[in-house]
Amino acid sequence: MIIKTEEELNGIKRVSEAVAITLREMKKYAQIGITTKELDQYGKKLLEQLGAKSAPHETYNFPGYCCISVNEAFAHGVPSDSVILRNGDIVNIDVSAELNGFWSDNGCSFILGDDIKGLQILVDSSREILLEAISKISGGVRIADIGKLIETKAKKAGYTVIRDLGGHGVGRSLHEEPDAIMNYYDRSDLHRRFRKNSVVAIETFISTKSTNIRTESDGWTFTGSKGGFVAQHEHTLLVTGGRPVILTSANEI
Repeated sequence: MIIKTEEELNGIKRVSEAVAITLREMKKYAQIGITTKELDQYGKKLLEQLGAKSAPHETYNFPGYCCISVNEAFAHGVPSDSVILRNGDIVNIDVSAELNGFWSDNGCSFILGDDIKGLQILVDSSREILLEAISKISGGVRIADIGKLIETKAKKAGYTVIRDLGGHGVGRSLHEEPDAIMNYYDRSDLHRRFRKNSVVAIETFISTKSTNIRTESDGWTFTGSKGGFVAQHEHTLLVTGGRPVILTSANEI
């Protein structure tokens, strides 16, 4: 969406704070031995306390309230009583919600307990690349150039990017224009530029092996087409004429 009024700005700020606080507190609540269903129920409770409604549940009838993905699963993971969090797991939580007609989105990957799989550097790279990419976004910047930055930084760190998932506009619905804010340099997309006063969700998908997604048998969960692990970090931000405003900064990514 394009922010045109103070009311709209306050509305997007409120929902962004709600999803950010929920993500931050869910990450703190995650502990060895609980199930992803328990973690999801905690997220549901937090959103309700903040007056927000789960975006995937409301929009897509997703069988949960937050997407929680573990190890090789990295996105759209369905909360389950059978998935127990264990020491060394790489966990991704993605929280998106609606509040008073406004929508926002954020997510992060993290290592639970000890880094026994040696994936902390992957997680750190994903976060650092996201923050650097965000720092370069302003009105008039080409969307493809941000994808190029993400792809270049990932390759320099020894990783690949997932090429069929990306960021998106957000605000009055969960997914808006500009859609497909990709993590690579798309030479066929050299005309689109970020617009001042627009709201976008920017996210990284940094991978150890894969470049595409594979949808698992539940019809929701994404894993990498060539295996390996993926780290994702996401912020919703307001594009300005200078440095963007990170609306979900309360998540402490």
